[in-house]
Amino acid sequence: MFGTYVSPQVVERLIKSGRPPELGGQEMEITAYFSDIQGFSSFSEQLPPARLVELMNEYLTACTEIVQEEGGTLNQYAGDAIVVMFGAPVPFPDHASRACLAALRVQLKLGELRAKWRTEGGKWPPMVAAMWSRIGLNTGRCVVGNMGSRMRFNYTMMGDDVNLAARLESGAKHWGVYTMCSEATRVACEQHGGDRVVFRPLGRIVVKGRTQPVAIHEIVGLKENLADGTRECLDLFARALAHFQARDWAGARGLLERSAVLEPNIPGRTPGVAGNPSLVYLDIVAEYSRQPPAADWDGAFVMATK
Repeated sequence: MFGTYVSPQVVERLIKSGRPPELGGQEMEITAYFSDIQGFSSFSEQLPPARLVELMNEYLTACTEIVQEEGGTLNQYAGDAIVVMFGAPVPFPDHASRACLAALRVQLKLGELRAKWRTEGGKWPPMVAAMWSRIGLNTGRCVVGNMGSRMRFNYTMMGDDVNLAARLESGAKHWGVYTMCSEATRVACEQHGGDRVVFRPLGRIVVKGRTQPVAIHEIVGLKENLADGTRECLDLFARALAHFQARDWAGARGLLERSAVLEPNIPGRTPGVAGNPSLVYLDIVAEYSRQPPAADWDGAFVMATK
């Protein structure tokens, strides 16, 4: 029964220890996973409370089953948000690839749910059938353990690398993607059995609250599921990014205009989609063509919001 409120892995560890839980933590390398529903406030406005709870329970159940099947430990729900850690309390070397696979499976499952909700007639407003979730992942050393007060505490994770995962989830909106990770996650994924996962480099950013740039990637899908058009899109985009970083705005623009029509998600064609990486970079290239960055620009984009 306790395992329905707290992650079963944490309950099992508590029982095996034979000791009452106490405050404290240890430093571990994990992959932090944050997800959030795009435009959730609109769902709250348009759905009565009982119907909103029904929708969220179906969505959260599907997501939780997937992350736990991949070995993730549920940290918490915060409204529509889901926070998960991979690699704690039980450490395993392939936590990054498990997290990436879980994120891809969640997005595929949400696609199935959108199709299901569309077939349920007038039960749901159109926005439900256009629901998208954004996921951010980051891998690094964090403090994991019991944190809070002496009377009440949570088994959770804390540290700069956890904060970065949260920033990547919220920052995914700016880049027109739905699953985004850091370079550290990509490297760890590919080192430990994640060679099936396809990543798209999105450049380097400085997230709000940090000073050092970090390389970011979209987690696109599995190699065996990628359409030929998507493969061509990724190739054109990678070449455009190289021109962009070399300050060749015209060369970048030409390639981005070609990749934009091949993007898997296109506004006006894909319900609920407002942008994609090619369109985002076309806007940045247009801005830099009018007002080029400083001579010492290192190719990083500074995020002004969380």
